Amino acid sequence: MQRFDLPFPSPAGLLAADEALLDWCEAGHGGETLVFWEPREIFVVAGYANKLATEVNLAACAKRGVPVFRRCTGGGTVVQMPGGLNYSLILRITEEGPTRNISSTNGFIMRKNCEAVQSAMGSGGRQVSVRGHTDLAVATPNTSPTAFLKVAGNSQRRRKHFLLFHGTLLLNCDLALISELLRMPSLQPDYRASRSHGEFVANLNLPAPAVKTALARAWQAEGGLANPPLADIARLAREKYSARDWNYKF
Repeated sequence: MQRFDLPFPSPAGLLAADEALLDWCEAGHGGETLVFWEPREIFVVAGYANKLATEVNLAACAKRGVPVFRRCTGGGTVVQMPGGLNYSLILRITEEGPTRNISSTNGFIMRKNCEAVQSAMGSGGRQVSVRGHTDLAVATPNTSPTAFLKVAGNSQRRRKHFLLFHGTLLLNCDLALISELLRMPSLQPDYRASRSHGEFVANLNLPAPAVKTALARAWQAEGGLANPPLADIARLAREKYSARDWNYKF
């Protein structure tokens, strides 16, 4: 597997890279890839089918000057901000292997990611586990059903030969921004138990290089990506991910 640390500073370019890389691999130009990027600014990213008026506090975003974007995968709306780490996996779909369907892929990837993050936490760190379908959460001393705090969310998109699986890990984020910029989500995993954003999320309090190293080791991502589709990424960023018709379509 190859590794690609995205050089694009703009939110539109960062979001476009996932779709462009998936299409590039699907067309036979690339292979399995692990991608990393870290936000340099604050922006909101809605899941493909999210209704902005339901999921986003648009007035608060406008007051702060926080732009709103839409990604090509499902799942919930997130606040991207400094202190977060995003990763993307472009994996080959095999008929008999662990990527054969959505649920098998979720389980396969989340187990590996959970083990990687736990290794970065160290032996004395909090216990990391998979909650919901594709959340990573850390355990607290509390023994109630709300004993787990979300530290990462993930989503997936599938084509015929390759899939995209990506997520955001909260490392050292200003978590108060989530409550300020997002409404309560319309869909919630059972373990959330209707908790507010402030009661539900937590930081891993880990440095990004350590988490990148652990994930790269887990996925055996060693060499750099050769000849990435930079022109395709720039085009998608300009024509789609910067367009209001796309970002505000629902």
